[in-house]
Amino acid sequence: MKRPTMADIARRAGVSKVAVSYALNDLPGVSETTRASIKDIAEELGWRPNSAARALTGGRAQAVGLAVRRPARTLGVEPFFMEFISGVESVLVERSYALMLQMVDSQESEIELCRRWWGERRIDGVLLMDLQTDDPRPPAVEALGLPAVAIGPPHVTGTLPAVWSDDGASVHEIVRYLAALGHRRIARVAGPAGLAHTAVRDAALGAACQEAGIPEATVIHTDYTGDEGARAARSLMISPRRPTAIVFDNDIMAVAALSVAQELDLSVPADLSVVAWDESPLTQVVRPVLSVITRDIPAYGARAASALLSLIAGEPAEDIRMECAGFVPRGSTGPPSPGGVSHSR
Repeated sequence: MKRPTMADIARRAGVSKVAVSYALNDLPGVSETTRASIKDIAEELGWRPNSAARALTGGRAQAVGLAVRRPARTLGVEPFFMEFISGVESVLVERSYALMLQMVDSQESEIELCRRWWGERRIDGVLLMDLQTDDPRPPAVEALGLPAVAIGPPHVTGTLPAVWSDDGASVHEIVRYLAALGHRRIARVAGPAGLAHTAVRDAALGAACQEAGIPEATVIHTDYTGDEGARAARSLMISPRRPTAIVFDNDIMAVAALSVAQELDLSVPADLSVVAWDESPLTQVVRPVLSVITRDIPAYGARAASALLSLIAGEPAEDIRMECAGFVPRGSTGPPSPGGVSHSR
């Protein structure tokens, strides 16, 4: 079937195409009775706006952009992005907005993508993720005049509204709990060192261990993949000063570490306590069930999308501080074995 056009609506309503345009775009120039009649006919015919044509005439694209710069292989198995996107979509669908998602390999590529999207009027705004400690993207999108919301700590988002939570407070909670169990050698397998939230967690781990009187706090940075997580966990588990507890920056790496522990005949949690950042189905189906840092990830996406739509509408948007991620102890954490390695299962 041929897609209905504004000319079809005009013929059906007995008015000009200009009148139809005024009515459908809520512009003055037609009576309210005529406007309502035209909209009823458009709905009956199944007419939908042509986003490309609207962009060329200065209208909105009814889409927002999101570029992802992590390895593509992690997206299919790491729940964070899918949960975040589900929260974004829950808001966008109510406003008939689409999400344009694209993989990029560098910050420069992402900036160029935003420039092209904005120049071609394919998007009305953009979400920035994985903020770095010295990130060129916030000033770049600001210079473009592109509405943007950043997901990350405010000290790296420039003048852009930030959606964030205090990861440092969550790290302190983990360390206090592990210290109370008797752990004195704690390590963390983290994400890329350049990420702003990684730096926040790194600094918090050192401070929290110092406060708890824990002399050792080792950090190994990875790319978030299971392979890298397993490699880092193995190097820690075979070291002469093996940590008695390891905190992982995502669930995939923590699950991989359980396999490494089994490979080395180490008992979890008697020989090694394991904590995963972010709850997921993976953390609950393994044995022992993983202790986790949990937060409402879809809420992050929903709040970020709402703030971006406010900016697009010309309304002010402030920083949004989300509730801190909370620690949930489960079967993978316990007191360290007093006699060294325990081979009990």
